[in-house]
Amino acid sequence: MGSAVVSPGWADPDRGLFSISVAAELAGLHPQTLRIYEREGLLDPVRSAGGTRRYSARDIDRLTEICALTADGLNLAGIRRVLQLQEETRQLQAELARLRQLAGGRPATAPGTGEARRTTGEARRTTGDAQDSPARPH
Repeated sequence: MGSAVVSPGWADPDRGLFSISVAAELAGLHPQTLRIYEREGLLDPVRSAGGTRRYSARDIDRLTEICALTADGLNLAGIRRVLQLQEETRQLQAELARLRQLAGGRPATAPGTGEARRTTGEARRTTGDAQDSPARPH
């Protein structure tokens, strides 16, 4: 007889498990603060069928990050922008990883590295443009 595998609900970091009072306690905040963060677009908890907010482990992590940014002196608009930029960075990193995989796993040469300049210099020597002014670092 095979054994059944049961996946606990808390294993999914996006599953809304916590009520607003529990989430606020876990983050060390007042429940009203979570409502403000939601209204300001910093959080988007899932809703139960009855409309109750349910916060996930990822939401709790985000609250912790918001608290750290507020402690650093950022206002809510600044925090919103930081979170947007972090998300854009994650998306770009995923796209870069996908493109690298499509390219056969070859690592990309970062712009402005010595390798890129050496390649440019070699191209000048082979085309006869060596008399041109040397490339300036960017």
